[in-house]
Amino acid sequence: MGSMAEQAARSDAVFYVAGVVLGLCAGWVDVWVSDLLLTALLVMIATMLLGVLRPARPWRWVVLVAALVPVAHLLAYWLWKQPPDRAQVYESFLGFLTGTVGAYAGSVMRRAMAAIFLQK
Repeated sequence: MGSMAEQAARSDAVFYVAGVVLGLCAGWVDVWVSDLLLTALLVMIATMLLGVLRPARPWRWVVLVAALVPVAHLLAYWLWKQPPDRAQVYESFLGFLTGTVGAYAGSVMRRAMAAIFLQK
């Protein structure tokens, strides 16, 4: 049996994989649909979900999910030779704002629900 830290790291691995998948999906939407509002909403929903499921250190979900949107632009350029507009590149970093709101709102919501419903 592993230590508690190893078990926590192993249990978080599923959520990190989910964060990567959700971040790449948001990036794919940004590349192919080119709708900033939809991309920002997807990043916020993804980080809020991860913030609710794992409320400790919500900044990690922001970094993981929102950073993959510009990475998706890079992949689209390298793999499909689809050059992004300069505005698209700048807009892809705005996911960090909505991601921050989503992750911290999810974390606060989870902690509030625990405080309200799990009182002794």
